[in-house]
Amino acid sequence: MADLELTELHGSLTDRALTSMNFLNEVSHHYPDAISLAAGRPTEEFFALEDLHRYLDLYADHLRSEGYDEPAVRRAIFQYGRTKGIIHDLVARNLAVDEDIHVDPEAIVVTVGCQEAMVLTLRALRATADDVLLAISPSYVGITGAARLVELPVLPVAGGAEGVDLDDLVAVVKAARADGMRPRACYLVPDFANPTGLSLDVDLRRRLLETAAQQDLLLIEDNPYGLFPAEGVDRLPTLKALDTDRRVVYLGSFAKTGLPGARVGYVVADQTVAAPDGATGLLADELSKLKSMLTVNTSPVAQAVVGGKLIAHDYSLVAANRRERDVYAANLKAITDGLAAHFPSGKHSPGGQITWTVPSGGFFVVVTVPFPVDDVLLEKSAQEYGVLWTPMSHFYEGDTPIHALRLSCSAVTPPQIDAALNRLAALIADQLP
Repeated sequence: MADLELTELHGSLTDRALTSMNFLNEVSHHYPDAISLAAGRPTEEFFALEDLHRYLDLYADHLRSEGYDEPAVRRAIFQYGRTKGIIHDLVARNLAVDEDIHVDPEAIVVTVGCQEAMVLTLRALRATADDVLLAISPSYVGITGAARLVELPVLPVAGGAEGVDLDDLVAVVKAARADGMRPRACYLVPDFANPTGLSLDVDLRRRLLETAAQQDLLLIEDNPYGLFPAEGVDRLPTLKALDTDRRVVYLGSFAKTGLPGARVGYVVADQTVAAPDGATGLLADELSKLKSMLTVNTSPVAQAVVGGKLIAHDYSLVAANRRERDVYAANLKAITDGLAAHFPSGKHSPGGQITWTVPSGGFFVVVTVPFPVDDVLLEKSAQEYGVLWTPMSHFYEGDTPIHALRLSCSAVTPPQIDAALNRLAALIADQLP
């Protein structure tokens, strides 16, 4: 028997970021009767099996309209596809329609979920041991884990009340360079961020782009929630839409806006890469080389389903997600209104012990409490109180106790929200001195 020692395997396997993802994915399976305000997955209310067949048929018809004969249509959907993807042109149309982002389809790599897009981007940027990634803190655990896999250290940048502290960003860049490190990029979610729910206003977005140019820094913009503003809130332009200097690498996903089970995402990498011989190409071309050795290609069947959904809605995911937007907006309001009802002296009175964010959209609300929140308390909450949530400690570096938890509104109904908040309030009350 070939026994192995964990200490002899890659160091990332014992890293907190990787264990966090597994823990958060599995805890709900251990407590199936608990109401989950932890999961960031989309609502299942509008899933329909017949849509899969309809989308496949639409994509096949699209190929025929492009001049494909029947053997070519079958080959495109059933066979291995090009590494960059087979729906890159449709993704480009969607970006133009919904985001006012206009890029060459060849600057797009269609990936196995957005997580692969992160790994490819960070793998390409990590050239030497001196390279580091900056990330707005608290950060989505997926980017932290991806960085660990490619051995790219992550330096936290303060988010502050506005979503990013530009002074701290500059200070972190300068300190890193003074220590011999090379900051390659800064990762952030400008719209309804995971986990904070915060968004950057337009002025801050423009100043961030200016700061990135001044500091010669790439920005990695992740945008899984941007289509879901709260009721009465207008959508803001993405960083990529404001980007005139190809400063932004844009990560996209169809998990929240399309079909999570398809596992299709993409990266827009239109930056120019110069080779030693003087030839130039796109960063997307370099990422496709990495992808060819990682997943070979993204499932053409999954891409065809996503492509069919884009075609069905004239390439607009805004149009495709009107019902979902209404659900998320109503659920977000139900959570924040419910918290106000349960803790009337908390949020709006000086010295209140319980506070919470009121995001302008997205899935997440952060509740701050006067006691440490960790996985042990989460297990107790699930087992004894029947409600799940996410400890905010999973989104920070280090072991400093964090007195906050994240609630998600996306995969529950209003009655479930009411019941879950009743249970959460009981847990909090029992934890108070």
